[in-house]
Amino acid sequence: MSQSTAHAPRVEIDVRGPRFVATVTTVVLAAILLTLESPVGAILLSLQALVFAIGAFAGVKAQPYSVVFRTVVQPRLAPPAEFEDAAPPRFAFLVGFIFTGGALIALATGVTVLAYVLVAMALAAAFLNAAFGFCLGCEMYLIGRRIFARPVSA
Repeated sequence: MSQSTAHAPRVEIDVRGPRFVATVTTVVLAAILLTLESPVGAILLSLQALVFAIGAFAGVKAQPYSVVFRTVVQPRLAPPAEFEDAAPPRFAFLVGFIFTGGALIALATGVTVLAYVLVAMALAAAFLNAAFGFCLGCEMYLIGRRIFARPVSA
C-alpha cells in the first residue's frame, strides 16, 4: 500500500516564525484580558479568533501574523538554519481558535468569568511559546499523532 498518495505534501516553515507569531499573539491576548468587558476587548477577541481560524483552516502561511513575519521580519534576518513541519503549529492555531471562540461565546452569553479563563489559558500557551519556544498546541499534536499511530491489536 503506497502512502505517497494518501498524505498531503509536508509544508515546512522557518522555525523562527511561530515564535514571532506567539509574541504578537501574547501581546494581543494580554490587551484582550485588560479590555475584555469593553467593546474594544470584544473586537480584539473577535479579530484574534479570526486570526487563529485563518491559521487553522487556511494554513500557517496564510495566517496574518505569519504573513507579517515572512514579508517584514524574515527578510531582515539571516537565512533560516532550521525548518519545521507546519502541521503542529496549524493544530495549535485550531486550539487557539477553540479557546478564543469559546471565550467569544462566553462573553456574548454573559458568562464573563469563563471568557476571562479561556483567554487567560490561550495567553499562557502563547506566552510559553513566545518566551521559551515551547508550543503547547504543537506538543498536543505530537502526542495525538503518537497515540493514534499505534496499531490496534485484535
